[in-house]
Amino acid sequence: MHSYDAVWALATVRTRTGGTACAALYGPDVREVPCLGGYAGLFEALRDWDTLTPALRKYQPEQAALLFGAEVVAPIRYPRTLLCSGPNYRDHLAEMTHGTGDPDAITPFFFLKPPTTTVIGPGEAIVISGDAEDQVDWEAELGVVIGRAGRDISSEQAPSYVAGYTIVNDISARGPFRRPNAPHDAFAFDWFGQKALDTSCPTGPGLTPEWLVPDPHDLSIRLTVNDVDMQVSNTKEMIVGVCELIAAASSVVTLQPGDVIATGTPAGVGASSGRFLRPGDTVEVTIERLGRLLNPVVARAGTPT
Repeated sequence: MHSYDAVWALATVRTRTGGTACAALYGPDVREVPCLGGYAGLFEALRDWDTLTPALRKYQPEQAALLFGAEVVAPIRYPRTLLCSGPNYRDHLAEMTHGTGDPDAITPFFFLKPPTTTVIGPGEAIVISGDAEDQVDWEAELGVVIGRAGRDISSEQAPSYVAGYTIVNDISARGPFRRPNAPHDAFAFDWFGQKALDTSCPTGPGLTPEWLVPDPHDLSIRLTVNDVDMQVSNTKEMIVGVCELIAAASSVVTLQPGDVIATGTPAGVGASSGRFLRPGDTVEVTIERLGRLLNPVVARAGTPT
């Protein structure tokens, strides 16, 4: 479930004793990270990110001890704030507007997902009702993990607030998006019903530190359903860059260590083809230097399949 092409990532793991701890993912292996030995997970470690960074920059995963019997879970359990960008890829904008959308007119806007009920890790199930009318869709996204608290951060300052990057799959129910009988067009769109479903935010498998990602705006990104390519793109298609997204978000809320900003999705969502997720599907997202995030899709107990 994780492959790094000689790049390593930090992770939160469940140990054989049932507790959680920090670790590193290096190739197929899970390895110890001595300087993170006192932390129950990356969420806790991120509170001390500035202090830990010098030791982590010197970390050599190939020299670290193997950690046997560990299960990789979501890297950040759980972000205080989980922000998701609206349309932010040129190819996706063209896809959804049939070529009429103007990328130059796009300014940052966000919606929220409730972290503790939506975030799941690698291998965990995306649970859906099985009702085709829900039109459950996928959205492969680059996730930015914040490593330092800040408000009103300028785009020039933003790089120093980034701890690293992770994969996010923004699972979305397209069916409930437009509310019937809304009293006014201003109240017609149900972002909560579309975006807040339980298990609708697979993340992981790890957190790749920012110094191992030289350019977050030039990473290949791919999503498959049952091994069939659905999204194949590159983060260079992003309209608003990482630093500008951080600046925009922090103009509204104070960003905290462990917060995650999902930066938008490229072309190839199910809404463009009418092919939506069904129980029994397997979704896999791969982002260059970040690894692979695989999740099965299952029906919620007591619902039709």
